[in-house]
Amino acid sequence: MYKFVNGIPIYLQIVKEIKGAMISGKLKGGDRLPSVREIAEQYQVNPNTVQRVFMELDKQGLTYSERGIGTFVKDEPGLLEVLKNEEAARVVGSFIVEMQKLGYSKKDMLSLLNSAWQKEGEQHD
Repeated sequence: MYKFVNGIPIYLQIVKEIKGAMISGKLKGGDRLPSVREIAEQYQVNPNTVQRVFMELDKQGLTYSERGIGTFVKDEPGLLEVLKNEEAARVVGSFIVEMQKLGYSKKDMLSLLNSAWQKEGEQHD
């Protein structure tokens, strides 16, 4: 069972999960999303919540629906890159805010990132 975070609307958390699947390549352009019922069962939520998820994905320009067939991931050049950049900006922004709360300067943050990269990042290249 999926664990939802308090204070963030459930539908937005599911949207984030689906966008993560797109970024990671689990969902590709042209892929059909599971049905409303399947997603509702997977996340143990009301089908109306999933309908809101689909409306949000459509509003963000990530999916399209074909009546009676299903909802599909848009197959547009550059869409994945836009998603990755948006998520990276969110992560970096959050990192900066949290590090500033801890009293780190830009120079300190860059030094920590360089050290961490030397220890961890290069292992994943």
